[in-house]
Amino acid sequence: MLEDQVFNEEKPKRNWTIWLAAGGCLVFLCAVVFVGALIFVGPDIVQRFFPANVQVAEELPRAVTQSNSMGDPHAPVYIVEYGDFQCPYCLKFWEETEPQLIKEYVNTGKVYFEYRSFPILGPESFTAAEGAYCAGDQNKFWEFHDTLFTNWTGENVGDFTQEKLIQYAKALNLNSAKFESCLSEGKYKEKVEQDKAQGDADGVHATPTFFINGLKVEGAQPFEILKKYIEDALNGKLNTENG
Repeated sequence: MLEDQVFNEEKPKRNWTIWLAAGGCLVFLCAVVFVGALIFVGPDIVQRFFPANVQVAEELPRAVTQSNSMGDPHAPVYIVEYGDFQCPYCLKFWEETEPQLIKEYVNTGKVYFEYRSFPILGPESFTAAEGAYCAGDQNKFWEFHDTLFTNWTGENVGDFTQEKLIQYAKALNLNSAKFESCLSEGKYKEKVEQDKAQGDADGVHATPTFFINGLKVEGAQPFEILKKYIEDALNGKLNTENG
């Protein structure tokens, strides 16, 4: 009798153990199938379920901005940068030199600075450039410019797909419908191609390349180097013939 009682008490416990184990396996199997299905159907669906974390760049205090330019259009020194948003050396210039350039020369009315796209590193270079111009329609070219560099992790790795650009636009509180329409309709496709063609005509072969009152300067130069060129330009000593 005692053995029967013990057996009867233990039997339900075994059943619960079996059911719990089966349930755990079922949950695990569903999770594996779900993740596998997301990977199979493509990155767009994965991003929908697991949206990427977007970092908004700390705003650089630019005194005067208009679309892809900043500074006083009547400043004595005119600098054009040909850049590619995927270029690590353009990123280096933006991180290490541009803030000082803005503070000391752009915001003091001595330099007028213009950014032109020179997409040479792949398809995402083109989409990023178009996205920046679309953001410029809402007076956020430079904020978008900075956010692109802030979220850069490599070349053609998915940082600057249309889907990602839309995420950046939302993070900057742009009108999403207007931005998406601009991007999907290719409003600035021709503009980006014109920038590239002008760069080719100007003898640009790499990014970043700068023209300081016409003098070509290649590479992510330290601030002190650019400062020397700018000061020479301000003092009428810039030799553009040797550029």
